[in-house]
Amino acid sequence: QVQLVESGGGLVQAGGSLRLSCVVSGSIFSISSMGWYRQPPGKQRELVATITSDGSTNYADSAKGRFTISRDNAKNTMYLQMNSLKLEDTAVYYCYSNVRPIAIPTYLEIWGQGTLVTVSS
Repeated sequence: QVQLVESGGGLVQAGGSLRLSCVVSGSIFSISSMGWYRQPPGKQRELVATITSDGSTNYADSAKGRFTISRDNAKNTMYLQMNSLKLEDTAVYYCYSNVRPIAIPTYLEIWGQGTLVTVSS
């Protein structure tokens, strides 16, 4: 069974920084694309950033210049470094990964449980 576990969320003042982590665990054959979404209070889930297996990245306009997505393929871990945080970055942040388990000859989209980021004034 493949699982994604996020960590690193919390309370931070506006202008501060946080680093989120997402670890993929289980019987993994390979991991292709990964990414982060977020869901602000009362709003729909929205894309934050994505990263391919070879490190190509894509960012939402709201994240460009402030957030950096990265991954450590040896550790099956993805990160989101968030700097210059704003009140509107408050949200539950979810990671996802397209994973091919050892026992299944296809890729599955797996989601984490979410981690709450609260930015205060």
